[in-house]
Amino acid sequence: MVHLQILKDLKNKVYHPVYFLSGEETYYIDQVSDYIEDYVLDASEKDFNQTVLYGKDTDIVSIISEAKRYPMMANHHVVIIKEAQHLSRQIDQLEPYIDNPTVSTILVFCYKYNTIDGRKNFGKKLKKQTVYLETKRLYDNQIPDWISAYLKEKKYTITVPAALLISEFLGTDLSKIANELNKLVINVPEGVDITPELVEKNIGISKDFNVFELNKAIGVKNVLKANQIINHFAKNEKEHPLVVTVGLLYTFFCNILKYHYTKDKSRNNIAAVLKVNPFFVGEYQVAARNYPIKKAVKIIEYLRDYDIKSKGVDNASASESELLKELVFKILH
Repeated sequence: MVHLQILKDLKNKVYHPVYFLSGEETYYIDQVSDYIEDYVLDASEKDFNQTVLYGKDTDIVSIISEAKRYPMMANHHVVIIKEAQHLSRQIDQLEPYIDNPTVSTILVFCYKYNTIDGRKNFGKKLKKQTVYLETKRLYDNQIPDWISAYLKEKKYTITVPAALLISEFLGTDLSKIANELNKLVINVPEGVDITPELVEKNIGISKDFNVFELNKAIGVKNVLKANQIINHFAKNEKEHPLVVTVGLLYTFFCNILKYHYTKDKSRNNIAAVLKVNPFFVGEYQVAARNYPIKKAVKIIEYLRDYDIKSKGVDNASASESELLKELVFKILH
């Protein structure tokens, strides 16, 4: 991965005049910019030689002026522009500086959630003449492998069910996932295989009572298990808001429809089409048998109705837990 090469060079003290860090996945941007901010200069050098600016509070002319300043009693002058995406309308004014940067300055742009148009001359020049990073968010089905790799670097292993539990509960926000994993490894001895039980104990994700277990119970029409889960949700409404539960059930049943309409039902192809880990394909095979197309379509209609009700429309007094119980009853019966 490109960000790993950039970090490797930084750790080897191979520095460049301009770093342009862009894209949707802010975790990698933060990794590079935080390393530069924390480690390029000694603590005694930072007061006079490190400047952090914010895109919404500055402009390109001021940034260039700062970047042209020479270091005082240090080898480098570090200038970091956070939230640089706010400079998008004037970012091409940076071109003259890129052509002739101050070699003693390390100028870093954190251009989050956005990218530069690589078809234009400025974009081409930026990619050619700077250390350019363009990040993309990982797909849901890529997160468990990322979790495994992250923990492997810290000398831990994790079971597939545990990695899936974390990824399904926390989504694709790598910063959030990394933060939770860091908490986990503090409390787990090195070398221990991380299981769903350890995840439940140290991260607070219930391995038995979560919306993904609800999907599974509904998929196999396990009425008892589904009711146990929604009763748990009813006692913990703040941790399990109805709008989130309905949204994930909606995704589940949309995937059931995709499964029905996909001709190639091989394990790997279904995983690719549904953008899920192959571990889950068996669940969709069972769910598709239990919910034929007409039934799945009807359930999606229910989900839309209850999504609206959860937001207060056509719902005078029913609580979230009452609405969820009604919804799950209709799905299962």
